[in-house]
Amino acid sequence: MNDRTAHNSLPRRLIVAISGASGAILGIRLLEVLRLSEIERHLIISPAGAQTITSETGWTVRQVEALADVVYSHRDIGAAIASGSYPTQGMVIAPCSVKTLSSIAYGITDDLITRAADVNLKEGRPVVALFREAPLHVGHLRALTQFAEIGGIVFPPVPAFYARPASVDDIVTQIIGRVLDRIGVENTLVRRWQGIQKEIGRHDS
Repeated sequence: MNDRTAHNSLPRRLIVAISGASGAILGIRLLEVLRLSEIERHLIISPAGAQTITSETGWTVRQVEALADVVYSHRDIGAAIASGSYPTQGMVIAPCSVKTLSSIAYGITDDLITRAADVNLKEGRPVVALFREAPLHVGHLRALTQFAEIGGIVFPPVPAFYARPASVDDIVTQIIGRVLDRIGVENTLVRRWQGIQKEIGRHDS
């Protein structure tokens, strides 16, 4: 059995974490989309993530938790997902704060988000961080490099302007579709680039 076959045979189970960076709607939209699939959703929300949900969106934390199949306290480092023996398809941290990414990059696993990320990385499973910060100083860049070197996927939530989004909702949906692409989950959320001539024709018509 090769690595791809082994990955495809894992239970359809994904860990979603919402940390304290701006952009809580990214994690919420991911959960909404996954709810329409057969993928089991395991959710962790940090205390700062909970604050961001209520300050940035019209959602309550309880409503967001209702989108998941299993919800964990960020303090529950004895949870099933804290062990590499618990199979998943990986983990998406959306959004991912500087603190969370730096802790994962340097092995500081003092809560369930960082612990779950660490065990998925050591098992060779994808861990995608929608890193939300700008501009970046050299300390950020070093942490991002370290995270990538240990197997993490740095995925800044950059708008795809070629898709000519008409709203923030369009931007969020396109980003989440690309995240799902990156971890091998088929979706129809992404407006696919067709080549510049076709795109020009589409917009001129």
